[in-house]
Amino acid sequence: MSRSLTLVLLLLLIPPSSPRAAALWRRGNRVSSINACQQTEAADGGLTVRCSGLRLTQIPAGLSNHTTRLFLNNNRLSSLPAFCFSDLFLLDELDLSHNQLSSLEPGCFSGLAPSLRYLDLSSNRLTALDPAVLGGLQVQANLSQNPWHCNCSMQISVPQLDMDKSSLEKVVCHTSDLPNLGAVGLSLVSLMQDWDLCQSVRRTTDFLTLITMFLWFIMLIFYLIYYIRHNEVFARRHLEYLRFLESRDPFRPR
Repeated sequence: MSRSLTLVLLLLLIPPSSPRAAALWRRGNRVSSINACQQTEAADGGLTVRCSGLRLTQIPAGLSNHTTRLFLNNNRLSSLPAFCFSDLFLLDELDLSHNQLSSLEPGCFSGLAPSLRYLDLSSNRLTALDPAVLGGLQVQANLSQNPWHCNCSMQISVPQLDMDKSSLEKVVCHTSDLPNLGAVGLSLVSLMQDWDLCQSVRRTTDFLTLITMFLWFIMLIFYLIYYIRHNEVFARRHLEYLRFLESRDPFRPR
């Protein structure tokens, strides 16, 4: 009896080899994942769904369209397919932090713009801000702890994003097209204030450089004034000396 039970459990746990059976097995695995999530209903009927730390590799199926808060943090998600949250039209908060996200397909947040207010994408593997993914989301986002690559396309993308400006201040350059000019470790917003990343040139002159140029200019003016006055005194004395010599000339007609 125990041996038969062991065989049944092995058949359930080991993925089958045929494509159809494998698809059914994955579907069953997704359903069991949502069943493992903790669901709490608020007084207004909204659901808080916590699927944290379940080692999920994909968004669980069967999420209720009454979900207002969804926590998918501390899993193994590496990508988000298009329209994966499109049925969650009441979703207000989405936590995707501490995953392995490196690819967000355009339209993965489709349908969330009217309701979503907070989005956590921190501690993932994102390198670029794509308006096709994040455009239209008027959210407060946590974008910290990602290996952002600051380049021309990032500079072009920022004005097309509608998210809270304070969210973009957490985009810190991990790599950059300007690595030798101190861009690494700076926030993208502050970097764009000083540099045009599409032309690799400075937008503004450094304040210290302006002060130095101003001081050199003042010193030059004072030197010119001193030089002119000194020459005037020297020229006057030289003229007086010539007049004195002329007055002592014995061959000078009287």
